Amino acid sequence: MRTFWSAQAVENATGHKLEGHAAGGLLHLINSGPAALDWTGEATLENGQNGLKPWWKLTPEDAKKSLEATKWGAAITEYFPGGGWSTDFTTRGDLPVTMYRVNLVKGLGPVLQIAEGFSVELPENVHKILDERTNPSWPTTWFAPILTGEGHFSDTYSVMNAWGANHCVASFGHIGGDLLALAAMLRIPVEMHNVPKERIFRPAAWNRFGGTFDTGADYRACAAYGPLYG
Repeated sequence: MRTFWSAQAVENATGHKLEGHAAGGLLHLINSGPAALDWTGEATLENGQNGLKPWWKLTPEDAKKSLEATKWGAAITEYFPGGGWSTDFTTRGDLPVTMYRVNLVKGLGPVLQIAEGFSVELPENVHKILDERTNPSWPTTWFAPILTGEGHFSDTYSVMNAWGANHCVASFGHIGGDLLALAAMLRIPVEMHNVPKERIFRPAAWNRFGGTFDTGADYRACAAYGPLYG
């Protein structure tokens, strides 16, 4: 997570007005070096739309399109003294994406952060201007978190500001509900998320600590039960 771009900042820098998923601004997810070509988003899913697939479902045509969407830039020496090549691509837009991170906090242990959202496809000239503010030889996913108008998800800047550090993991699909359930099983509290209530499942015992939708209850329950694996 390299940069937050507000809609106004993008318009000032490029003259382009962000709309749709990106209307609230963007987070520039950019890997400092090569990344898996799956994240071009060029694979064709069973419903005919673009996205990411398990490796065993990739077809030769998927691989061909992913390669054609990728350029290869010389790695910059201050990051990769040994040289080599970096994959340069931009993820296709409108893909459902979940960004997440585990922070290790002294005296507390692991804490999970989750942000569901969508990839955004910018016009090539707009992407080029913004991309050159960092390093144009690196692969990019423009990410717009789903905003709820509350707390850490009141706006896109607040999502970035609350994030533990600039590193994160991104998965294809909105899997935040699964991560919440897994974290509860492992007794890892979730600091922030924008998963809608209908997709949240936590053990019924969480109600004794304040409720299954309450982040504070999550901390209390995890502290009381302790880690599943010590």
